[in-house]
Amino acid sequence: MSQFFEVHPENPQQRLLKQAVQLLERGGVLAVPTDSSYALVCHLDDKAAADRLRRIRQVDDKHHLTLLCRDLSELASYAKVNNTQYRLLKQATPGPYTFILEASKEVPRRVSHPSRKSIGLRVPNHLALQALLTLHNAPLLATTLIPPGESEPMNDASEIRERFEHELAGIVNAGACALEPTTVVDLTPMATGGDPEVVRAGKGTLALLGL
Repeated sequence: MSQFFEVHPENPQQRLLKQAVQLLERGGVLAVPTDSSYALVCHLDDKAAADRLRRIRQVDDKHHLTLLCRDLSELASYAKVNNTQYRLLKQATPGPYTFILEASKEVPRRVSHPSRKSIGLRVPNHLALQALLTLHNAPLLATTLIPPGESEPMNDASEIRERFEHELAGIVNAGACALEPTTVVDLTPMATGGDPEVVRAGKGTLALLGL
């Protein structure tokens, strides 16, 4: 049975978020709200937790997982970012964008894309999630909470509880969030002078990126 944490969306209770962080540190997978839909998250350095996260979503190691970071400086520690890429990132963070970049040595190889050595990174604009990331004091490994066999993400904590309470360690409920996933942009071509490539158009507007 998963623990259910009801937190205020603008002034999240630190006591409850600390309990959620403890679950992460013990290898639990949580469902958390973001500025797009809900996401599944776990500790970056816990292989068993990452495997569990993939099993819940029913995705293999070729599916790009994402690192949720507190800010742009933390993001740049886990990816190789040149000046051109950095300027584009600065325009869209924090916000509902996922950027695919070449992973740095800080990222365990088992969670980066096996052939491309790339990773998805994003800085969410969500107060409760930002507070959780601050208490955790490190990025979280994440994937959009899209149930197996479906195409739409989930955004209601009660429905997530009903469907996944036996698979998740905890659910953070800060109210319903958007039903639209992040916009995903591959920035790896920019490392060799190419243009960014839109992988998925989602909640983040492409005009903000000049695309």
